[in-house]
Amino acid sequence: MKEQQEEKNLEVSGIIAKAEQFVEKNKKKLTIGAVAVVVVALAIWAYVALVAQPRQVRAAEDMFAAEQWFNQGDFEKALNGDDQFLGFTDIIDEYGCTKSGNLAKYYAGICQLNLGQYNEAIDLLKSYKGKDAFTGAEALMLIGDAYAEMDNAKDAVSYYEKAAAKASNFIISPTALWKAGMMYIALGDNESATKAFQQIKDNYPESPEYSEVDKYIAYAENK
Repeated sequence: MKEQQEEKNLEVSGIIAKAEQFVEKNKKKLTIGAVAVVVVALAIWAYVALVAQPRQVRAAEDMFAAEQWFNQGDFEKALNGDDQFLGFTDIIDEYGCTKSGNLAKYYAGICQLNLGQYNEAIDLLKSYKGKDAFTGAEALMLIGDAYAEMDNAKDAVSYYEKAAAKASNFIISPTALWKAGMMYIALGDNESATKAFQQIKDNYPESPEYSEVDKYIAYAENK
């Protein structure tokens, strides 16, 4: 037992000695490596503190005027701005990598949809990174609206279904399901239309669509 312990001690001592030799031999390289890590860390900090955060602040300030025009229904000015303030299009170009730049894509997509520019609306709304269950789901539903406006019922119903699944709430899901049902009827798929309307009846009794859903179920079943 004592001999085994002595062998282990010798083995550990050998490992330590080799480690010391490695450090001594590569001291310069290790020092350079440590300095490099510090330099990279400082570069990251400097970018966040001196570039990213100030850009986000400026982007949020520029967003304010565009959001006001948007809320007033002046979609053209909200998109393009004026001589004093940027519109959503310029905010996307200027601050595309910031949170405000990403949100500007959502607003700009809605503006284009209201202005009848459906392909532009689809591109913008698809590029919007909406992780929450509200704006993310609404963006999907609006893409469906754009496809529906272009008489593309197949793609429209696909995005309505995606929106309903992503939202899972009584605000967006029943609306998206109702629109999906109507698109299925347009496609002649009455069975899928009935299923979409039935989901509203089963899961969203508090929604505005619920009050008339039986009528649409009967229509889809008997069409």
